[in-house]
Amino acid sequence: MGTGMDMDGDVEERRVQVRFITKLKPPFKVPNTSIAIPANLTRLGLSTIVNSLLKAGDDEWESQPFDFLIDGELVRLPLEQFLLAKGISAEKVLEIEYTRAVVLQKEDEPSLHDDWVSAVDGSCPRFILTGCYDNLGRVLKAAGECTHILEGHSGAITSVSVVNSEGTDSVTVATASKDETLRLWKFDTEEHLDQPSKIRAFKILRGHNASVQSVAAEASGSMICSGSWDCTINLWRTNESDTEGDLVSIKKRKVKNKAGESQLEGEALSTLVGHTQCVSSVYWPEPNTIYSASWDHSVRRWDVEMGKDLSNIFCGKALHCLHVGGEGSALIAAGGSDPILRVWDPRKPGTSAPIYQFSSHNSWISACKWHSKSLFHLLSASYDGKLMLWDLRTAWPLAIIDSHEDKVLCADWWKGDSVISGGVDSKLRISSGVSVQ
Repeated sequence: MGTGMDMDGDVEERRVQVRFITKLKPPFKVPNTSIAIPANLTRLGLSTIVNSLLKAGDDEWESQPFDFLIDGELVRLPLEQFLLAKGISAEKVLEIEYTRAVVLQKEDEPSLHDDWVSAVDGSCPRFILTGCYDNLGRVLKAAGECTHILEGHSGAITSVSVVNSEGTDSVTVATASKDETLRLWKFDTEEHLDQPSKIRAFKILRGHNASVQSVAAEASGSMICSGSWDCTINLWRTNESDTEGDLVSIKKRKVKNKAGESQLEGEALSTLVGHTQCVSSVYWPEPNTIYSASWDHSVRRWDVEMGKDLSNIFCGKALHCLHVGGEGSALIAAGGSDPILRVWDPRKPGTSAPIYQFSSHNSWISACKWHSKSLFHLLSASYDGKLMLWDLRTAWPLAIIDSHEDKVLCADWWKGDSVISGGVDSKLRISSGVSVQ
């Protein structure tokens, strides 16, 4: 790191030799030469330099924000302070990697519901599925554009899941409710409707004896699992068959609903027992593996075939949400009755200690979700009314979304570059243009 004298004899600012590198494709690449820059630059100053270098090679270049990594960690301090804190020498040429910064470009008008928006699923890019305390599920094509209303539950909907949306216009979804049932629904996403179409479930799943808190689909869509206040996890088939040969026991009589249509009733195929409090969240990423989180302070990984939990992680707090993703699709993120979002790597010995703890929220955490295309990015929602976007390479949130007027109850990614969320303010919010790579 060099210093020099200016004309008045004062010591001029310290400088450091750097080379900017990137994994981004052209036109985002700058020349691979080292340059001297002021050592006290912040992320904004570094971004200005990279944009200047890009503009020098392309008159049409429009400036945009970048993030910077040194030795795999995001720079969140002035450069000189960061190097000092990390014990990195500035005597040699420093390689600084730059990536596009995660920024929110646009906040859509909120989609108003009639009560708390308690559940949301954005896994299908064609629509958003919501669950509400008015006992209804809703399908929205975009902000304010509701295409289908799911009618039939007699209690608040607590969780929703897209079961099967691959390859066809017809989609199957599942809802879980405080009425102790789950329901399966089918609709056509390509229907052109002047007003929302009201639909009824084709199958009602009974077997829990308390509020059902969470539902998750197995990847093929042939089964779902559910977690309940009765401390159990039930497994269910999602097919429409009611023939004798069907493996799942379906009551012979079909239930006639008010509209005179028939509905199947399904019973649980099997039950996973082990939790001692409410099972608040379930996730089914592989055919033989289910993850669950509970108010009994544990995260469990279940072998579906054996019907046993293979591993337990205890964290000392009642847990509300869980998701698995990140590197190797193996990192477990969970949040609950404190402001800390915890991440565990179950492949490491002494797994009960989190490998990351993010503590910028100031109330309980209600939802967490990994980005499906990124090893590093994670979303959280909290009763503090905020959503936060996290990158494992820094302890500070990349972005804070503060658009709700009360507790946020649910959140998900949508279309890869949008964040969707619902809360006690009875609004579904869509924040779009989030550039995560």
